[in-house]
Amino acid sequence: MKEKVQKVLEKIRPSLQADGGDVELIDVQDGVVKVRLQGACAGCPMSQMTLKNGIERLLKQEIPEVKIVESA
Repeated sequence: MKEKVQKVLEKIRPSLQADGGDVELIDVQDGVVKVRLQGACAGCPMSQMTLKNGIERLLKQEIPEVKIVESA
């Protein structure tokens, strides 16, 4: 499942990088995906929205086994 998550994150990464940020996959366990936002995303006040409405929504859409995405 970790490889599936990584492939989906690769689709998201160009959008984040365009805004000076990035995302790093930390761990996947029992449907819980842990990621770390980097660069401009790390200190952005909108980072939780990016995490939930962007990354989590897309991961759940592409990989039904994903239950939640958390910031590590």
